[in-house]
This record gives sequence, structure tokens and C-alpha cells, in this order.
Amino acid sequence: MDTNGADTKISNTYLPEKPELSPTLISDTELLSEFSHHVQNIARINNGSFGCCPKSVISAQQRWQLEFLKQPDDFYFNRLKDEILKSRLVIRDLSVAWEFLQGKFNKGDAAVMLQYAYGAVKKSLEAYVTRAGGYVIEARFPFPVNSDSEIVSEFRKAVERGKINGRKVRLAIIDHVTSIPCVLIPVKELIKICREEGVDKVFVDGAQGIGCVDVDMKEIGADFYTGTLNKWVFCPPGAAFLYCRKSNEIDDLHHLVVSHEYGNGLAIESAWIGTRDYSAQLVVPQALEFVNRFEGGIEGIKKRNHKAVVEMGEMLAKAWGTHLGSAPEMCSSMIMVGLPASLGISSDSIALKLSTHLRNNFSVDVRIYYREPGDGVVNPVTGYARISHHAYNKPDEYHKFRDAVNQLVNDKFTCALLA
Repeated sequence: MDTNGADTKISNTYLPEKPELSPTLISDTELLSEFSHHVQNIARINNGSFGCCPKSVISAQQRWQLEFLKQPDDFYFNRLKDEILKSRLVIRDLSVAWEFLQGKFNKGDAAVMLQYAYGAVKKSLEAYVTRAGGYVIEARFPFPVNSDSEIVSEFRKAVERGKINGRKVRLAIIDHVTSIPCVLIPVKELIKICREEGVDKVFVDGAQGIGCVDVDMKEIGADFYTGTLNKWVFCPPGAAFLYCRKSNEIDDLHHLVVSHEYGNGLAIESAWIGTRDYSAQLVVPQALEFVNRFEGGIEGIKKRNHKAVVEMGEMLAKAWGTHLGSAPEMCSSMIMVGLPASLGISSDSIALKLSTHLRNNFSVDVRIYYREPGDGVVNPVTGYARISHHAYNKPDEYHKFRDAVNQLVNDKFTCALLA
């Protein structure tokens, strides 16, 4: 689920106090300093893959690592569990999928997911659902996508297919923002369909959610919502959370790693799974303090990121004579931009090689997506760039990417050379 191995649990009992706003907002000079560890002169416009972490949070993480090394017994037995719970971190990957193996679901029952679900999630369903006798239905929708209605319509059809011959759809996994191609999914509308059609459980993969789009757990209404904190909330990799709509259902959840605390509740099970580095899960308070140094806090960051990425995406599309992969309102802090058809992107492997070529030869970090030509669709563009925007990004980085692609086109470059 693109959660980078994070595995701790949220508990309403241990919510941290909201960090106080800094008396002064972060200046441009301070912002530059916070990300001065980034390699210079690189167009780093792929925040959606790995996120980012400022120096102040990295320093806090290193202090936690030192606290452990100073006296491990005191750290583990006297401090760790409380600190984790105070940081309200949690993850539990595809918990309800285990019900297929526990006999609660019947063979032939279905799970529904989006065609563009994250690859690791697809593999998880293959491992847990298909292997246990269930089957997986993908809700396919066109890309480029023009409206939410296209997604809603195709999702409803997928759920209906899952109910053929009296079968049950036991699980729906819905991305809040798909990874690649990136599209903001109308999760509330899809969950409404699930409720109307009697789907047992709805699990929202919000890896790109918190800090990127509006997330209101109660309004969304999913049974489970999980997301990472390293993508858009400035935490180190390894920090994530899980929300459970019904408190009684949390009792049936267990950590994937069975250790000494098994049976004592997911919160306690997650706070102790052996000797490992928990520092990424302990610095959330420091990350939130950093967030609140920006005007408007996380809401301000989201709005500015969205505005900037749309502007940069439209600039690139105009420069290359292409188009965006979806309407601006269907984008978050990431957007898809069509690449010139003359580049000849003809496969997933070629798209990956083009990403490598741009990184190694033009100092541009960006994701490239290959779109298979659709039946009856006249659209010569088969390659799209996924660009991200976060607080550290500057317009020059997108201009660098624009100029790199223009140079490839002017040099009559074709991706066939990368094959």
C-alpha cells in the first residue's frame, strides 16, 4: 500500500495535542536551509514517490535514535509505547483480507479495486484473496479522464459484476489519489455505491492523502483509511496511520508480525514488534510543528501546492503542444502532463528508461507513465509525466524539465534508442 513498512496504530485515547503555531512563519531563507541537504541543481519534481523530510525533523529523528542507543532497556520498557501512541501512528495493511483465510468469506466472493491501484496492493490481493479462493475485479476507467462521472460509472459496473449469480462483494479497496497515473478519486461517491450495493468493507488507500488533499474520515465514511506521513507531511519514511470507523472492529485487527504483545490490542501489538528503528514514528510532533510554520498550516500548503502544480502542468502542456491527463479539479499536488508523441514511448519499460535517461543526463527526477493506445480513441500521446509540487519546489525546476524534453525533440530523439 505504499506505506514504506510503517506499522503502528492510531488510538483516540492517545491523540497528541495540536502543536502551537510558531510565532513567526518560515522565511524563504529558512525554507532553503531546511532542504539544503537536497542535491543541488536537480529538478526534484517527484515528491509523490518518496516524499521529503526537512533538516529539523531529521535532527529530531537522530535524537530519538541516540536516545535508544544510550540505554536500550529504558527506551524500550519505559518510553517507547507511550511515545508511539502519543505520535498517533498506525498501519495495518489490508487487514480485512485475512477474513478470506479465516473462513468468514466464501470461495467465489469478490474484492473490487481500481485498475490503477498501487502495484503492491494488487500483489497483496493476489496473495490473500485470490489464493484463498476469492476473486478480484478491477474497475477500469479511461485515461486521460475527463470527469468524476466516468470513474463512478465504471466502479458501479465493477461492483455489479461482483454480484453476478448471487455472489458477494466483501471488500472494496479505493485509492484516494491513484499513484500513476495520478487522479483524485471521488471516494465519497464510490463508498456510497458500496453501501447501496451491500459491500461488506471499504478500505481507502490514502498513501497520497494526508497533506495532499482534504481528508475528513467521518465524511468519507470508509471502514478503514490508511495513509503515509512521509509523502506530504514531512516525516521520514516509515511513518503512517490507520483509521478504523468502528471501534469494535479494531479488536479483530492484529499486527502482521506476531510478537510478545499479540492479543493485547493492535495499539500495544504495534508498539513492540522487536528490535527495530522506531524513530520515524516518534517525530510526528516535530513534523507537525514544521507544518505549522507555513501560512495556513497544512491547508495552506495543500492549496499552494495544487495551484502551483496546475500552473506548471499547464505551462508544460502548452510548451509541448499536449494536454493534461485530467481536469485540474481532479488533481491534487500531482498532475499528469502529456509528453510529445514524437518521443515514441511504446511500453512501460521504455517509460522507465526515459525516466532514467532524464535523471542521468538532464538532472530531472520525474515519473513517466506509458498509456496504451485505447480502442477507437484518437490520441497520439502515449507518454505522460507525473509532476509533483511541494513546499521546496521552484518554477526553475519545471522549466528545466521543459527544456530537457524540448532538447530531446529538437535532437530528433526517439525512445526507440533506449530499447
